[in-house]
Amino acid sequence: MSKKKKQKGTVEDMNRADREALQDESQAAIDAMGSELEAVAEEGAGMEAMDAETLLNAKAQTQLQELTEALQAAQTKQEEYLTMAQRVQADFENFRRRNQNVRKEAYDDGARNFATTMLPVLDNMERAIEAAKETADPSLKEGVEMVYRQFCEVFEKHGITCINRLGEPFDPNLENAVMQGAAEDGEPGTVCEVLQKGYQMGASVLRHAMVKVVPEA
Repeated sequence: MSKKKKQKGTVEDMNRADREALQDESQAAIDAMGSELEAVAEEGAGMEAMDAETLLNAKAQTQLQELTEALQAAQTKQEEYLTMAQRVQADFENFRRRNQNVRKEAYDDGARNFATTMLPVLDNMERAIEAAKETADPSLKEGVEMVYRQFCEVFEKHGITCINRLGEPFDPNLENAVMQGAAEDGEPGTVCEVLQKGYQMGASVLRHAMVKVVPEA
């Protein structure tokens, strides 16, 4: 091989080595740059993730605040509706009690008025019993007495009782003193004779008894 060819081969070998070295350096630079870019990308992704998490937390806090306010408003409305319902229920209970009282008072007034109208009938039956004692027919007396007993039983079932306080101290709330007895008729201030029976229904006097009273000493 000639000397010139040897030199040419040597140059080509050097150029090839240089090129390979340059390629290696370029590849190393590219790899380094790629690593840096990956690091920058990872850092950017981390920052974006942090920003996204912060945004989500802020949004969640806002929604939680809105839900809390909505819940408080609903609870306030619930309390208002409950108070309103309780007030309506109390008003209804008062209305129902008033109606019951009105009905009871109306019923009692009607019963008292009816019983008062029947008292003269009861008086006449007592007179009929006295008159039947003089008759020779005992069945007449028994019949009148039976009707009288039934009449009294009906009165008792409705709480109507007779005011007959013979020998008791005179009570102007229950009796009318229409006559004055003698000192020997009994204790002073007491009822010595009942001229007409009185009647009361519960605490209400239907008719005061007409009595004779022993005068005070």
